[in-house]
Amino acid sequence: MVEQDTSSSSSSPGRDTDRGPFRESCMHETSKAIMRRSFDKRFTTRWFVGSGIDIGAGMDNLGQYAPLFPLITSVRAWDKPDGDAKLMEGVADASYDFVHSSHCLEHLHDPALALQNWVRICKPGGHVIILIPDEDLYEQGEWPSTFNSDHKWTFTIGKARSWSPRSINVMTLLEHVWNTVDILKIELLDTNFFYGAQRFDQTLTMVGECAIEIVLRRQLTD
Repeated sequence: MVEQDTSSSSSSPGRDTDRGPFRESCMHETSKAIMRRSFDKRFTTRWFVGSGIDIGAGMDNLGQYAPLFPLITSVRAWDKPDGDAKLMEGVADASYDFVHSSHCLEHLHDPALALQNWVRICKPGGHVIILIPDEDLYEQGEWPSTFNSDHKWTFTIGKARSWSPRSINVMTLLEHVWNTVDILKIELLDTNFFYGAQRFDQTLTMVGECAIEIVLRRQLTD
């Protein structure tokens, strides 16, 4: 049986901040990704393997789906009561086989520092799996965000220019961990996005992810 750490509790939607934010959206983005991921052999045989931690898990803990990923042995839910998601204080270096975070990074004041610490607590050879909203699919040209007032940043993949004054290019963000990870995946999750539709929060649908998925492997030697 897979052990789930359920010691962290949930807090109210939309509250700040670096101690484990929660989304205002009523849809659960980790849950929404599960079907897609369960059919991807990289998740089932390589990436979700061993003991993991789910940063910013809230009420949508990855651990509840561990039976779908048979190589997972445990998932710790890390959230607001556990500490600052940016610093991960009290978590030793190289503690986990995989580090997962769904829609947490956009709520943090310093995403680069958070990413560095998420890589830090991952074991060499382990994986860091991150979901963040794409600025064009989620915010759709409006800032501050009208769909989630706690968002502190928007994210994009490799655009020369952005309409957002708080835009972070994923390629630039990854430069902060360039020397310690291999980049395995950067994907825009727009399969079920309704291009051309009147502006609305498409993550409120059952299928719209509106996100960027990043998978990193910590190098065996830094």
